Amino acid sequence: MRALLILYMTHVLFFPDKDANLQYGAYNALVYTMPLLGGWLADRLLGFRKSIVLGGILMAIGHLVLAIPSQATFFLGLGFLISGNGFFKPNISSLLGRYYTEQDPRKDAGYSIFYMGVNIGAFLGGAICGYLGQKVSWHLGFGIAGAFMILGLIVFLVFQRILDDQGYPPVPEALEKKVGGVLKMEWALYLGAFLLVPLMVFLVQCDRIMSPTMESLCNAGHTGTLQYLLTVLRDLGVMGALLYLFGIAAVIYVIVESFKFDKASRQKLWAAMIMIIFTVLFWGFYEQSGGSLNLMSERNVDMHVFGHELPSAMVNNAVNPFYIIFLTPLFAVMWSFLERKKIDPSTPMKFGLAFLFLGGGYYLFYLGGMVGKDTGYMPMIYFLGAYLVITTGELFLSPIGLSMITKLSPKQMVGFMMGMWFLASAFGQHLAGEIGARMSVPHAANGEVVAAVISLPIYMKGCNQIALVSLGGGAALILLSPVIRKLMNGVH
Repeated sequence: MRALLILYMTHVLFFPDKDANLQYGAYNALVYTMPLLGGWLADRLLGFRKSIVLGGILMAIGHLVLAIPSQATFFLGLGFLISGNGFFKPNISSLLGRYYTEQDPRKDAGYSIFYMGVNIGAFLGGAICGYLGQKVSWHLGFGIAGAFMILGLIVFLVFQRILDDQGYPPVPEALEKKVGGVLKMEWALYLGAFLLVPLMVFLVQCDRIMSPTMESLCNAGHTGTLQYLLTVLRDLGVMGALLYLFGIAAVIYVIVESFKFDKASRQKLWAAMIMIIFTVLFWGFYEQSGGSLNLMSERNVDMHVFGHELPSAMVNNAVNPFYIIFLTPLFAVMWSFLERKKIDPSTPMKFGLAFLFLGGGYYLFYLGGMVGKDTGYMPMIYFLGAYLVITTGELFLSPIGLSMITKLSPKQMVGFMMGMWFLASAFGQHLAGEIGARMSVPHAANGEVVAAVISLPIYMKGCNQIALVSLGGGAALILLSPVIRKLMNGVH
């Protein structure tokens, strides 16, 4: 569905590139912040199964609301998706970890296969929603996502018997307690999930709505501390400020909780936190795929194949999951082979390599732009090749990170730490929106986007800068890997 979001905002809602990128970043930041709450509630009250079903229901409603053609229902649908994803995303990943022991060498391969399953859906979804949305009807594209979400829920409910005794509420009696003597705790939590929706709608839109007000306050002639705070809030945005406050509180919580465990468990938590923090930068760059790279593919990539022009939304959003489906079996075999030979790289080393591949992919975008600078159109082979290299980097980090969380987290904190993993993605998504805004293309006097020969160099400058920073981040992680590995206390 994300194949359509930024294109819908620029083509139907007529948002300028900068506003669309910031709006897209705010939405995704909330999508990846909510799993912290959903993971925490699953750990303590709901359990994984009930949380997954609740999240799936909310997300299905969100997609169907998006299918109603109006700006109000667009943002309402996003609100349902944000709330639902908070309960769905961390707990479907955490549930898988319950079927492996901490030292089981098959866990990385298992999570890679799980990741491939996720991306089969992403490939089909990106292709179908991208094509229908861009070529037939935006709202048909949104609606078909809802239909498949409902199908996924049915599959999960029908086949729950294969989950054995995993994923149930940790203390079933706690869900039976009455809140205020009126409503059972379980139903109070369900109600709370729905009541979060209007708050999420407000937060998605607040930066765009409040931006003129914040600008005028900053120019009102305040001095001293007040002027400084107003400037910081304007630059961060309301969403950014809340995200930083939430992130700081979450890190403090992890540090405080870590002292309830023995030294080895505490150090493993800290090792996980170091790697989680590094992923913020990775996702900030990687997630340009749904923002600036989505717009670049529409405006500056030659999408003609055998005389037919392919929809950019379909290509841009289906190519990455296609590569994941193709590469994941190879990676699963590779990890198992390297494990048997006792030469499997450590998790921090894999993360460092992920950054190097990410940088290499963006440099390939840059080279493709240089080849097409005279026409303003990058040859598709460079576009597809760059995504192949970036996807390789993703497979060194994302499924390995999911596995890492379940290995390094105490059993009582797995759901919350999975939420921390996704909170880092939230920071990355917010960063991606800011980066995308700085790569935004100006519009001509008639409101149309400027010519391709003008917009391509803007995207190429951004890709070159991302490549350089990614390579530096990878080098830093590789140098730090012995220190992080020591904190892992023998967990591989």
